[in-house]
Amino acid sequence: MKEALFYKKSKGGVDCSLCPRFCRNIRDGCAGFCGVRKNEGGKLYSLVYGRACSVAVDPIEKKPLFHFAPGTMCLSLATVGCNLKCLHCQNWQISQEYGGVYGTDMPPEKIVEHAKRQGVKGISYTYTEPTIFYEYALDTMKLAKKAGLYNVWVSNGYTTPQAIKGMAKYLDAVNVDIKGNDEFYRKVCMAPGIKPVYDALIEYKKAGVWIEITNLVIPGHNDKEKDVKAMVRWIKTKLGADTPLHFSAFYPNYKLRSARPTPPETLEKCYEIAKKGGLRWIYLGNIRSGHTSTFCRKCGEKVIDRYIHRVMSYADRCPKCGTEIPVAGKKWVKK
Repeated sequence: MKEALFYKKSKGGVDCSLCPRFCRNIRDGCAGFCGVRKNEGGKLYSLVYGRACSVAVDPIEKKPLFHFAPGTMCLSLATVGCNLKCLHCQNWQISQEYGGVYGTDMPPEKIVEHAKRQGVKGISYTYTEPTIFYEYALDTMKLAKKAGLYNVWVSNGYTTPQAIKGMAKYLDAVNVDIKGNDEFYRKVCMAPGIKPVYDALIEYKKAGVWIEITNLVIPGHNDKEKDVKAMVRWIKTKLGADTPLHFSAFYPNYKLRSARPTPPETLEKCYEIAKKGGLRWIYLGNIRSGHTSTFCRKCGEKVIDRYIHRVMSYADRCPKCGTEIPVAGKKWVKK
């Protein structure tokens, strides 16, 4: 265990301010909503510090991040736990029903050493919500930066601006999942609403972190045209037209098995809405689609050729008209 950041003592115990749930009066011997931050004798501790439940090597495109360090591989790291309770969780075995804190003993130094041995270009904090293992992630990120590795988060966006400020200078990119409207967050994710996600994204933007957005489209739950339009409008207005947006197909999982898989035509419709809404870089995932490569926004020439999560060819300028493609991070490394 390690003493947590972002908490203070209260009359009933301790108050946590790491995520927008703001768990109050966590009593001695009890944990907050996430289940992995516990009051022990009047101090809040992270139960998952240095306890990795999943470590794997992935292409950065799997996160998905398409405009950050294209074609590179990263070490993916997770601990158990989450600060949402999504009925459709894709990693519920380690985020929801993990049956107690567990994990392999891998302190930050060991993670960075492992990443260097694997020959990857960076570390991704992913699979579960990195906010709940903040201290572990932060210490790893600091060492990773010194070692010349990039750091990326794959997040639900339920992180307070204060916590983002505390780690943003070590973070290179983030993919945030915008799940739906307020009602969706309350009914499907067991969360107060979408505003904390918007607040987090604004903070990432202010800090200069590269941002990409994912929206998992679930038929009958978050696929209404007006909601997709509202999301696209917010992204363009607050984050900018160059913010990549990934629409992803849903397949029944965990407690949301009553919903049907996302039809390809639904994703195509979302693509057209985003395109008409002024976003420049729109992708479709979890299905076979022609919208996985990057095309020049001016002449339509293919600039970054992708097959599933593999980069086949790469350029940061259109070979036909010379238009620049916004790409952050280290450039493509041919495999």
